Amino acid sequence: MLSSTACFTFIFLLCQLTGPAASAVLKKLVGALGGSVNFPLNLSVDPIDSIIWVFNTTTLVTIQPKLADKKALIIVTRHRNKERVNFPHEGYSLKLSKLKKNDSGVYRVEIHSSSLQDPLTQEYELRVYEHLSKPKVIIGLQNNKNGTCVTNLTCSMEQGGEDVTYSWKSLGQATNESHSGSTLPISWRQEKRDMTFICMARNPISSNSSNPIFAWKLCEGAAGGLATTVILKLLLSLTLLCFIALVLIILIIRRERRKESIEEKKGLNLHPETLNYSPTFGETSEYDTISYLNSTVPEENAVNTLYSTVQIPPKVEKSHSLSTLPDTPRKFTHENVN
Repeated sequence: MLSSTACFTFIFLLCQLTGPAASAVLKKLVGALGGSVNFPLNLSVDPIDSIIWVFNTTTLVTIQPKLADKKALIIVTRHRNKERVNFPHEGYSLKLSKLKKNDSGVYRVEIHSSSLQDPLTQEYELRVYEHLSKPKVIIGLQNNKNGTCVTNLTCSMEQGGEDVTYSWKSLGQATNESHSGSTLPISWRQEKRDMTFICMARNPISSNSSNPIFAWKLCEGAAGGLATTVILKLLLSLTLLCFIALVLIILIIRRERRKESIEEKKGLNLHPETLNYSPTFGETSEYDTISYLNSTVPEENAVNTLYSTVQIPPKVEKSHSLSTLPDTPRKFTHENVN
């Protein structure tokens, strides 16, 4: 009987010693910068005298559970944490908001009870991470050996590179390939010049991918890449020259048309010269003699023919002397024609 009692007592003491140690298994938590995190707490002890939350070695919160006639008393040791600390659903699980980088560390909760010889503890490890930005790809030394492009692609983060894992995707082939690690060795020929490489970066709370890297841009000159580049440059130069020549031709044509228009306007403004020719007295006018062919001149009738004498006045020197001459009645001679 004594041995049975001693054995029971030993088992009870062993449970008391191993209980807190078993409950102290480290739980790992992650949080995003500016976000929030919950520290879960499952209570199996009754009664509970007090609960203490500790961050590293500093007391964060002290809680006196509610009683039948009293509400729970929560004491936050630091004033700056009052707006960040919360206990949802009137429980004792801690919620920490507005996370900062320096919130990363070890958190511990101590549960004190009169039924326990030592307090029950639970530890948490919190890591606060930033959301990843677009990773940067660095192209290593490029080499062209017998039409084969050989180089390395290295993926990295400029900021927030803590606990980041890298992987690569090779697109453009029948089966897409993947590669782990920040560095991707490349060796490709003409049949693989359409491949595309993308770096994927991940951390515990986010992921992001790099801009695509095209194989044909690497090792220009390998597997016909240089010939293609030269042809494209020649085509571009020829197109530019044709455009310049077309512009010059248009300008010359417009210039010639403008010049012709100006000359036409000048021609319309010129008045033709009128030649005034007054024959002088004493000059003999020439008359053309018109011959009538096959016509018979009628015979003159001496009886019925009238002859008149035309007297040509002398040359008038001045035209105004005519106006000074007195009006002289002129005599008209009438002849009777028998």
